[in-house]
Amino acid sequence: MTASPPTSGDRGPKTDRMPEEPRNGRRTSDAGPRQRAGAERPRVALVHDWLTGMRGGEKVLDAIAEAYPDATIHTLLHVKGSVSQALERHPGRQSFVQWLPGAARHYRRYLPLFPTAIEQFDFDAYDLVISTSHCAAKSVVVPGRATHICYCHSPMRYAWDQFDSYFGPAQVGPWPSRLLRPVLARLARWDRDTAGRVDRYVANSHYVAGRIRRYYNRGSTVVFPPVDTTFYRPEPAAGPEPFLLAVSALVPYKRLDVAIRAAAAVRTPLTIVGRGPEEARLRAVAASAGGDVTFTGWLDDEQIRDLYRRCRAAVMPGVEDFGMVPVEAQACGRPVVALGEGGAIDSVVDGVTGILVKDGSVDAFAGAFRDVATRDFDSAAIRRHAESFSRERFQREFQAVVDDAGSDRESRSAQPDPREVSPRRSDKPTGVSNAARYRQHRDNLAAREDKL
Repeated sequence: MTASPPTSGDRGPKTDRMPEEPRNGRRTSDAGPRQRAGAERPRVALVHDWLTGMRGGEKVLDAIAEAYPDATIHTLLHVKGSVSQALERHPGRQSFVQWLPGAARHYRRYLPLFPTAIEQFDFDAYDLVISTSHCAAKSVVVPGRATHICYCHSPMRYAWDQFDSYFGPAQVGPWPSRLLRPVLARLARWDRDTAGRVDRYVANSHYVAGRIRRYYNRGSTVVFPPVDTTFYRPEPAAGPEPFLLAVSALVPYKRLDVAIRAAAAVRTPLTIVGRGPEEARLRAVAASAGGDVTFTGWLDDEQIRDLYRRCRAAVMPGVEDFGMVPVEAQACGRPVVALGEGGAIDSVVDGVTGILVKDGSVDAFAGAFRDVATRDFDSAAIRRHAESFSRERFQREFQAVVDDAGSDRESRSAQPDPREVSPRRSDKPTGVSNAARYRQHRDNLAAREDKL
């Protein structure tokens, strides 16, 4: 893969920093920071939860990996051919989950094994570890001399505040739900206890920065995910047609049933692109509501781009951590109707590039669908807004975080270890013990980090 240099973007990284506590669960090394002789380039490892398709998280990984063409990608499992050619060309290492029965299709069934699997990777040969995580990737164990930066899509939703959406009685049945609750509670405790293994958190939205602060008690820098604004662009000849578009995995928290019922209420066709365990239920909802709903399954990027260009508006009725679909639709010049919570607040300008619905009810979305059908949105203004989420902007901002984290580590490494500094000779006793000097040095380091 050929790495292209980052170019200037429109906005800088946002920082939501808190005092950083010492990391726990780390392998220590007395060797200190190491570099290859005569080389400044660090040895880099990338970590991703799983590679089974080219969705939003994989597009972020692809943009990061472009800057590190020699980096090895560590992942719980990798379905060959499921991601971009650029990612497929990277050397890779998989956990034992890769070889479990049926893992390629049913890997989520092995969720209780993910902590053990992710902790077995060996990173002793690396200077920089970059994880992109929404599940277990952020909890890898790296040597104490290495820097670990985590691009966090979200703390585990199903282990924290969205258990019922994934494993509630309505999704898996009453008894499985009861059995799974203590398992996910234990997973949440592990997720919290391993949060200190990361040197620097990067959040994909201000909403996720809040979740990182709430569940991990850590600060973070906000860098919005990249969107390929060169590929997703308007087609002047393709005017809007009277249908709404949802591009989404068919899972409970996406709340596509709200979009189906609201579209049926205003007699507007709705096209849904995607697959998932909710498909049968959503088809039943569409039939009972009497809506004009088309389920296409997953389509290739060119087909999705064509739908973006032709739709009246893209729809996002659920709370998203960020949400790539709204930005892709806006890059094609089309407005977005989204719930006014979560990442949509960062990506949609209410009244300019779309409509933020304050109430998640069917009636509220039906009203927004009527509104978007009669408003005359400025496609050029929508496009200009989307350009601020470009891939080049992401690469520039993320690299700034990497460079800053490296500078922090170098400055800390330059400080003398108080355990190796001999006490000053003096004709008069100082009255200060070596242990007291060490405590003072530790406090000074903590105070310095508090200011970062």
